[in-house]
Amino acid sequence: MNEDKTIWWNDENKSIMIIDQTLLPNEYKTVEIKNVERLAEAIKRLEVRGAPALGVAGAFGVALAAVTCESDAEFPETIAEAAELLKSTRPTAVNLAWGVDKVVKSMENLPPEMAKFLALTSAKSIADNDTKMCMLLGHNGAKLMPQIGSVLTHCNAGALACSSWGTALGVIRSAVKGGRKISVYSCETRPLLQGSRLTAFELARDNIPVTTIVDSEAAFLMRQGKIDAVIVGADRITSDAVFNKIGTYMHAVCAKHHNIPFYVAAPTSTFDFDAKESDIVIEERSRDEVANLFGKKTVPDGVDVVNYAFDATPLDLVTAIVTEKGVLYPPYDFGSLK
Repeated sequence: MNEDKTIWWNDENKSIMIIDQTLLPNEYKTVEIKNVERLAEAIKRLEVRGAPALGVAGAFGVALAAVTCESDAEFPETIAEAAELLKSTRPTAVNLAWGVDKVVKSMENLPPEMAKFLALTSAKSIADNDTKMCMLLGHNGAKLMPQIGSVLTHCNAGALACSSWGTALGVIRSAVKGGRKISVYSCETRPLLQGSRLTAFELARDNIPVTTIVDSEAAFLMRQGKIDAVIVGADRITSDAVFNKIGTYMHAVCAKHHNIPFYVAAPTSTFDFDAKESDIVIEERSRDEVANLFGKKTVPDGVDVVNYAFDATPLDLVTAIVTEKGVLYPPYDFGSLK
């Protein structure tokens, strides 16, 4: 068990270890993953989730397919099938495909034994760099947080969404570490409650004051002057929009109306520089996630449910974007990040 990591490689067993996030906060359990099919299931079930963590998962998944392939003749096909399967599991989050493609590229035109070595080396490097990136991102964003005040966040952009430390929560952690007196409002984040189950879990564990609210309460608290800033993560950033957990756009609109800064924290691997909002397919998830919350029926049989996993927030609602390379302000010019 590695309590400082969300996802890591087990050298002894040639397998991937993850924290099963579907069980938190009731149970902390690690899961060993020994094949790509099981990893794809874990990604679909949100046992492992969060844009940066999915990048690491994709990288380790390709490496797993490589090191466990016993046939040199079938090696190219095995890698191609693994890459395609992994990328198909979460179509909106760009980091997953980014991690997969980086490891696949590291093996190009190499014999299997050398390809296996470089695949694992590349995947481990992606995981290590993710932690370094989060620390840099946190440092860069800490200055944006109030010296004393309350910050709203949505979904989970913490250590559980990365290899460690976090993006939006990494900024908050870095600010607190630097002496700022910050308390957090964590939106519960329907339908799967990543805010109340995961974000509140992380912050309480770190002794950072946190209060969970229902998603629809945020605007009322803004109007009362109880929220000084909003900071969220991102699953993809295009040239004109930020894609993040459904509900993010609502918070951005409300923050704009109440003159509250709205920040996005994301690594450069989350930027899809050549795409626009209209190019992106937003993942729709099952009716059951909404209609049967943790096994209890919450919607009558026969009633339709729309369950988009993400929404798109136009960049004109974003006050600043925090990356590991620095803080970007409007008008956004992403050329320096390429």
